[in-house]
Amino acid sequence: MLGQGVIGQKRDRAMALEDVVGEVDNAFTRERRSGLSYEAAYGGALSFLRRRYSKDLSGVDVAVTGVPFDQAVTNRSGTRLGPRAIREASALQAFDAPYGWKIDPISDFSIVDYGDLAYDYGKQAEFPARLEAHVARILASGAACLTLGGDHYISYPILRAHAAVHGPLSLIQFDAHSDTWVDNDYDRIDHGTMFYKAVKQGLVVPERSVQVGIRTTNPDTLGVHIIDAPEVHESRASEVAARIRGIVGESPVYVTFDIDALDPAFAPGTGTPVSGGLSSAQAMAILRGLSGINMVGMDVVEVSPPYDTTGVTAIAGAHMAVELLCLWAANKKPRG
Repeated sequence: MLGQGVIGQKRDRAMALEDVVGEVDNAFTRERRSGLSYEAAYGGALSFLRRRYSKDLSGVDVAVTGVPFDQAVTNRSGTRLGPRAIREASALQAFDAPYGWKIDPISDFSIVDYGDLAYDYGKQAEFPARLEAHVARILASGAACLTLGGDHYISYPILRAHAAVHGPLSLIQFDAHSDTWVDNDYDRIDHGTMFYKAVKQGLVVPERSVQVGIRTTNPDTLGVHIIDAPEVHESRASEVAARIRGIVGESPVYVTFDIDALDPAFAPGTGTPVSGGLSSAQAMAILRGLSGINMVGMDVVEVSPPYDTTGVTAIAGAHMAVELLCLWAANKKPRG
């Protein structure tokens, strides 16, 4: 499905040099919620892929939202700055259709930047409910939600909102850590135990879920399938993708991408880096091999700009977010 596709892209290309001198602050000034952007990457108001900031979700296909929260970390903080950094890095991807896909969600779908979740950092106990309600509002409009984190705990309230709409979910988790360590205190806010709670509460169906890139020890997988980093390295990306597809089947799937799934050589700016991880190329190839799954939600988490001195981690995060958009769009039609 190409929508405006090649013809639209040729027209946009022909206008690009003219547009670049006239386009500025597209986050606020652009009228269309689809289409490429030729605003200079080094200037202007930031939004994800230069999409328009909007709280009006009428007819929107995907709402991108940031969750600047890192109060659940167990090592070093900084991921509260992740959404801003990913938005900045995504400016480099707004000019062209995503490479390697036969679809172009940027041109063909109505996508808005819904802005960030607002919460009182001094009332941490209230955070989970606020985030769940924030995402629930997006889903109630009929839009899908792409969330930019933030530490990985945020996936738990987000899963609660999605499960309320779609029922128990399959989880595809790219990560160095399983995040299923035992924690029966459901009031604790911890980015290493939230998927234990998600499984125990029936939000996630373990036998239809899979964790990819794992390279830390956890003796109890709760029945979730594991494709660890060494197995990924020893396999073709197409083989890994085929195994994942066989696990999740046609069930509704939530995909969460912790940037520490990537080796620190590709993503040093994260809170708990672990050597031996995936390359960016491996991760992207696996995601492309999943085209056609019944994906209902997605997030990219754990980008920590204070440890990302070259910006390479934010760049990887922005690319993974675009890959997730493409994966979501692969079997969808625009609402408009």
